[in-house]
Amino acid sequence: MSEFQYLRAKARAFAEARDWDRFHSPKNLSMALCGEAGELLDLFQWLTEVQSYELTPEQYRAAAHEVADVQIYLLRLADKLDIDIPKAFEEKMAINEQRYPADQARGSARKYTAYQNPDDTNP
Repeated sequence: MSEFQYLRAKARAFAEARDWDRFHSPKNLSMALCGEAGELLDLFQWLTEVQSYELTPEQYRAAAHEVADVQIYLLRLADKLDIDIPKAFEEKMAINEQRYPADQARGSARKYTAYQNPDDTNP
């Protein structure tokens, strides 16, 4: 069993043991995921760029827990939709390799459309 499969099964068992599975629709899980991402964002909202790298132990722990909450909901959503996260990750990275050629995108935060050939019909 891969680590993702283990984590997915653990999150599923946690929800099932509490009879929460019935609340975990893709819609509800997506909303919960956004809520948890917002809680993570809240931790960094008023920090400077430098401060965001220099978290206190308490800030670090809070950030780690929010990252975990995001991951839990992401795993539950993937489980409900039967998405293989490692496979989807590999597919998306291959797409990103095409969208963001390293020789053109290095050091730039521009959107992928800035690197595409106007004659290219595949985004």
